[in-house]
Amino acid sequence: MKKIGITGLISSGKSSVAKLLSKKVYPIFDADKEVQNIYKNKKFLKKLKFSFNLSCKHSQLKNEIKKLIKQKKIKFKKLEKLIHPIVRLQMKKFVNRNRKKKILIFEIPLLIESKLMRHFDIIILVSSPKKTRMQRYLKRGGSKFLFNYLNSRQISENKKRKFCQHVIKNNRSLNVLKISVSNIINNYE
Repeated sequence: MKKIGITGLISSGKSSVAKLLSKKVYPIFDADKEVQNIYKNKKFLKKLKFSFNLSCKHSQLKNEIKKLIKQKKIKFKKLEKLIHPIVRLQMKKFVNRNRKKKILIFEIPLLIESKLMRHFDIIILVSSPKKTRMQRYLKRGGSKFLFNYLNSRQISENKKRKFCQHVIKNNRSLNVLKISVSNIINNYE
């Protein structure tokens, strides 16, 4: 089994690359989706409310956290310490469920920052200009503040490149992206 990790800065196109790599055949582990699922877990929400001394409804908790991050009343590291171990556990379960598959794909924005490199046979960096990434993020309903904040929490593309076997530039058309991805996955099938 080959484990392919996909990383990149916020809104660089990691999900698009993961879908193209998977060819609807290879399973994808999406760390961001796992975090969304964690925010639906009542046990986690109680722990989160307790950890940050919040009294809002569960349904408002994620927005309240974003607001407090913006006001610099919450340290992101503390939030990550609650979330990351759960995501890693889900990642292990994903590997166990799919251990007979030839290739597994992992979309993990903070793969390098979390020092998860040793878990992957191949790491792909998805690269895209900041202006393009911000436009994508805003189009999906995000704010400039949150984009800049999350972007600043990631290490630079130049530092990430040192840990990656492949770099895919995602600043052209979808057809160019498909060709780039196809060239890579064909090496591992």
